[in-house]
Amino acid sequence: MSLYLVLKAVWTVAALGLVIVVLLHSPKGDGLGGLSGQAQLFNSTKTAELTLNRITWVLTVVFMGMTVLLSANLIPGR
Repeated sequence: MSLYLVLKAVWTVAALGLVIVVLLHSPKGDGLGGLSGQAQLFNSTKTAELTLNRITWVLTVVFMGMTVLLSANLIPGR
């Protein structure tokens, strides 16, 4: 298996993971629930959102890095 195929597989997994993680995010507008302050009642929701944000940023950096690397045609074995 060539390095190009491995990098392309990592790029594909990062793209699919990024789509899934973005879809798991909760919407920022809480609707009418945000008026009563109930959104701050549970700390676990805030921790889960923070973890999803970190995973999103890591996958974004991996995806963009692989995109630049694969599009630059620097990898032999194509």
